Amino acid sequence: MNETRIITLRRERGWTQEKLAAESGVAVRTVQRLESGQDASLETLSMVAKALGVTVGELFSAVESDDFQAAVGALDDRSATQQRQRDGAVAGYRYLYTGVGLVVSVGVIVLIGLQIVPGIAILLTGLYWAGGALLGRFLLASVINPRLDAKYPLSIPTPSRRDR
Repeated sequence: MNETRIITLRRERGWTQEKLAAESGVAVRTVQRLESGQDASLETLSMVAKALGVTVGELFSAVESDDFQAAVGALDDRSATQQRQRDGAVAGYRYLYTGVGLVVSVGVIVLIGLQIVPGIAILLTGLYWAGGALLGRFLLASVINPRLDAKYPLSIPTPSRRDR
């Protein structure tokens, strides 16, 4: 097998083999086999790379086979494409939330200005923004991200600015 950097990358993060196995979704024995230099499927390598936050190509310090290098390069390209598509989908959900929020806010202000609803209705805008943010985070974590995981298996959820 080509020489891997998995041990180095894992140790740089202060992770045990068990932690890497849990983060990547592979068995501890699989991590041990990878670290001892045994072969693995590109899917397994992709899962480990995703957990470590690197490309599959970055798992290796040297690649001996041109065919393997081409396969790794193609996998990295597919991963990058899926990540862009996933990030675009999440951005679309966020733009939708913001757009609806702006319509609600302007609508409430206009209705108050026209004295159709009482001024206390301004609380609806705060309720939308606060409640919508909480509901949106819940839906992203429990509904949207699992569906995006299935649709784009080579991608990872990108943390929001608040989570960074």
